[in-house]
Amino acid sequence: MYDIPINRGMESIRMPVQKDAHRIEEPDICPECKSSDLKFDSQKAEISCRRCGYVLEDSIVDLGQEWRAFNHEQRAKRTRVGAPATPAIADKGLPTEMGKSNRDINGRSIPERNRFQYNRLRKLNKRMRISGTGERNLAIALSELDRQSSRLGLPRSVREDAAIIYRSSAKKNLVRGRSIEGMVAASIYTAARRCNLPRTLDEVSEASNVKKKQIGKNYRFIARELSIKLKPTSPADYVPRFASVLGLSGEIESKAINIINQSKEQGLLTGREPTGVAAATLYIASMLLGVRVTQKDVAEIANVSEVTIRNRYKEFCEKLNLSAF
Repeated sequence: MYDIPINRGMESIRMPVQKDAHRIEEPDICPECKSSDLKFDSQKAEISCRRCGYVLEDSIVDLGQEWRAFNHEQRAKRTRVGAPATPAIADKGLPTEMGKSNRDINGRSIPERNRFQYNRLRKLNKRMRISGTGERNLAIALSELDRQSSRLGLPRSVREDAAIIYRSSAKKNLVRGRSIEGMVAASIYTAARRCNLPRTLDEVSEASNVKKKQIGKNYRFIARELSIKLKPTSPADYVPRFASVLGLSGEIESKAINIINQSKEQGLLTGREPTGVAAATLYIASMLLGVRVTQKDVAEIANVSEVTIRNRYKEFCEKLNLSAF
């Protein structure tokens, strides 16, 4: 998919054009004159070059809706599809449900003698949604995953990635003989690291009520069996979250990341806890920019001791020649 500019009167906008999956992706420049000034003709359904007139694409299918809506009520009334499928729900958000209304498809009232049969069908339909032990396990696990993710404040992208990891584990029978809470916590920990929004084992343990040692064991097991290779967590991944909780500005956040990069070049991060380094660099950056933040507040956010903050503070200021004393 690439963008094509459209001129509508004096206004120029961008329109996404969907390419067929089997086609080789074509360049967004004219192959004749090498110009990038392309136009999309909605009446002819073609893309051509404004400079030489060469037609790059024709017979383009418009995948957008044919109707317009000017408010939320019109959009809800005219739309013909529901929410997109998501792996974070047991049935992927595509269930088949029987309504509670005692009317048929034509709006006519169901006879009294047939209502017992309809109620029976509703019960059977509800039971068939979770028909086996595997589906029951998945429904419980994804409900637990949503609860833990909410406590950790993770976005939907991380939740869906964690759900995919758990589904893959269940498909390979990796969850057999292990607690649902522990495997869900390990899936969340893995997904958060893979999406560069890491959470510490202590945070995941507190949200899931599972011991940190058990989560780490399950994480290593999942990573080995599913061939998931993750890079070591960088202190810079924790800086935006800590800065947001502390109410620090983007300038302090950027300064802290610069200090982390300088420390990495000089090999000062080897063997150091990423959360402690992130907290210490935020404290140093706030001191350099004249913003008062106590070591106690920074240590509580990062779940490290004040001694760790002071040690990293002195070490970085001395080795990097920072005048934050």
